[in-house]
Amino acid sequence: MTLSLAFSPCPNDCFMFDPIVHRRIDLEGLDFDVRLADVEALNRDAFGGVTDVTKLSYHAFAYCADRYAMLSAGSALGRNCGPLVISKRPVTADEVAAGGLRIAIPGKYTTANLLLGLAFPLATNTTAMLFSDIESAVQEGRCDAGVIIHESRFTYEARGLRKIVDLGEYWEGTTGHAIPLGGIAIRRSLPAEIQVTMNRVLRRSVEYAFAHREETLPYVRAHAQEMCDDVMAKHIDLYVNGYSVDLGSEGRRAVDALFAKAHTAGVIPHIESWMADV
Repeated sequence: MTLSLAFSPCPNDCFMFDPIVHRRIDLEGLDFDVRLADVEALNRDAFGGVTDVTKLSYHAFAYCADRYAMLSAGSALGRNCGPLVISKRPVTADEVAAGGLRIAIPGKYTTANLLLGLAFPLATNTTAMLFSDIESAVQEGRCDAGVIIHESRFTYEARGLRKIVDLGEYWEGTTGHAIPLGGIAIRRSLPAEIQVTMNRVLRRSVEYAFAHREETLPYVRAHAQEMCDDVMAKHIDLYVNGYSVDLGSEGRRAVDALFAKAHTAGVIPHIESWMADV
């Protein structure tokens, strides 16, 4: 069976999916039509049910939970890996909380934007843009602040920018849970046995990538643009971990907490169920 598969060109996704793309593992009869796109583009595609298996922000999932279920393998979830709010000039967290600042965000439906809204409900003067453009927008004064994700965590200081607040620290400090950022969702309409097989294949892919890291690097580098190897490695180490192999009970509780807190705040609709039966 051939499934359409979409994920981002970021190092963490390319690292996890390299063994699948290059058939380094047993795919158990599955074939894949692969497409890479920015996570916010993937989020919006999911609203229309475009792809069978797709990377998806946990925030965006809340709006297409009727079409998709999350697999237990492949998630970007952890500690000390949350989005940062940064600025060029000195800005305090109180200024962000007061609202009015022009803030660049990496997409309306990213979990980064969800966390910004939970931490600072009045910070609504936001402009969505490609995550890699946010540092420049702040540096050039087109925005007062920006919410950065991915490798920007490792490059903003070299560009003369400063951290205002770590949204991951906010989340961990108020809930005690790890930070659920994104996961791999599968179309609910697919047969149950295909969902189970896909989760098993994805887990095998992540485990293989961990065990054969050097084999994945050419594919990671091919999509990392001008990212240096050091930043690329830090990116992978930050976002791919044990939760990526399997969410486990602790990971599931973290996702439950995110959905409950966001629903209580009126940010997302109620979700009946989110995990695939895998």
